[in-house]
Amino acid sequence: MVDGRWRTGCAATVPVYRRALLAGAAGLGAGLIARRGRAQIAPPAARDRPTAGDLLVRVAGDDGRPLAVGDIAPSEKPVMAWPLEPRSGTVRNGSRLNKVLVLRLDPSGFDAPTKANAAEGVLAYSAICPHTGCEVANWHAEKQILECPCHFSQYDPKAGAKVIGGPSPRRLAALPLSAAEDGRLTVARPFIGRVGVAQQS
Repeated sequence: MVDGRWRTGCAATVPVYRRALLAGAAGLGAGLIARRGRAQIAPPAARDRPTAGDLLVRVAGDDGRPLAVGDIAPSEKPVMAWPLEPRSGTVRNGSRLNKVLVLRLDPSGFDAPTKANAAEGVLAYSAICPHTGCEVANWHAEKQILECPCHFSQYDPKAGAKVIGGPSPRRLAALPLSAAEDGRLTVARPFIGRVGVAQQS
């Protein structure tokens, strides 16, 4: 055509303005996807491993109030929790490796290292099974045993969550706790042991 809007010489004629419009829309879409991807990246503090002085908050079903010793029912199913950096209020939920299970048992049955890591019978362990990375979500109250539902690795929380059954290559990492004067559970030291899935040799 004479106004230059149509380009010929191909098997099909394509309007120049339509091609420009499509190219612009594609560029805009790519930009929005890139911005969305950047917005979903957790800030560094949320990905950092728990450290001494952090508090604990429930993963779900709470108002963000830090957990206290009295919030953990004795011998009941563990509570899933995230560490909370108290100064900034940052919940360290930017990495699933920070998820911990918190349970309360009679400390008279703990071995010495486990007792040293407990706060009034409350224990915290990594919730991530070292075998394939599933969450250790099963609790056998009668035996007081933790179990991964994927391949049935079992752990004894009274003995530092050592492996007592199944294919897991190592125990769950322990997160030592202390109790503040108001009863709030506080991280005493970083994880003891490696968190996450074992590297295959």
